Amino acid sequence: MKDFYELYNTGKSTKKPYNSRGKSFGYQVLGFGSVLDAGAAVRAVWGGAFQPSKSNVIDFVEIATAGNASDFGDLTVARFRNSSSAASSTRGIFFGGNSDPTRLDVIDYITIATEGNATDFGNTSSVSQHGGAGNNDTRAVHALGDVSDTAVNTLEYVTIANTGNTTDFGDRTVAKYPPAGTSSNTRTIYAGSASSDVIDYITTASTGNATDFGNLSANRGAPSACSSSTRGVFMGGNDNTNIMEYVTIANVGNVTDFGDLTQQANDTSGASSNKIRGVMAIGQGTNAIEFITIATTGNAQDFGDRTVSGGFAGCHSNGNGGLS
Repeated sequence: MKDFYELYNTGKSTKKPYNSRGKSFGYQVLGFGSVLDAGAAVRAVWGGAFQPSKSNVIDFVEIATAGNASDFGDLTVARFRNSSSAASSTRGIFFGGNSDPTRLDVIDYITIATEGNATDFGNTSSVSQHGGAGNNDTRAVHALGDVSDTAVNTLEYVTIANTGNTTDFGDRTVAKYPPAGTSSNTRTIYAGSASSDVIDYITTASTGNATDFGNLSANRGAPSACSSSTRGVFMGGNDNTNIMEYVTIANVGNVTDFGDLTQQANDTSGASSNKIRGVMAIGQGTNAIEFITIATTGNAQDFGDRTVSGGFAGCHSNGNGGLS
């Protein structure tokens, strides 16, 4: 672990101040399909929130170093309930959401290494909220969630390097919302609903319907999720729980207890990782961020705070478990 953090601190002398909005931090921007250089900063980026009203704020942290989030820019539309977010090693995407009272079909994107406002990417097939998403380094697969107060099982995808509208992927095994999505570099798994404990999965690089994976320990809507290349962790939910549970993504089966968050989470605000450490914004009523070490079980620890409080944000990183 010591060597890992030394690698992250290598080559950072060119880093610009956090308040240098719209400017690059000076880290190398790699081509799509590439693995991040060991000296590159892995960022977790959150977009949107709701508390007490919708927000267009995008903020970020460097996952290897605990501390408060910094301003990144703004979404194209203020929104919440846009928990579906995914990323390659260079570009992050936010799908849909709710602009209060209107559901959205908007897809935004950012270049993760460079602060600035989001840019229009394209549109989802329907206006929707309460979705979930996962990715490999070329493709993001979005589970729509809720369309006009009706749960749908629709899966659709985009090629992250190209702007444009979504393409049909297949269907989940259940029509339930709101799920969390997380990935290894081969599989994306979805889990969570106020009325379902189902976990299902897809092979991200191919199209087709999802397959049953196993079950959460209980019905749990709006958890957050993050992953390493091998393990996925589901955190909190919209039922004021501090539970964390994990699966081995390559093996189907039910969850195993991971540990507890430091506080109960409700309407959680998204999680992501650098494959070693996972970070999660607790959500409703707080701006707190907590972290875990994904390879070990145990309770979460305080990381810092977002620049805004509230639930139902989207979160992604440029070093998550879905990247090769």
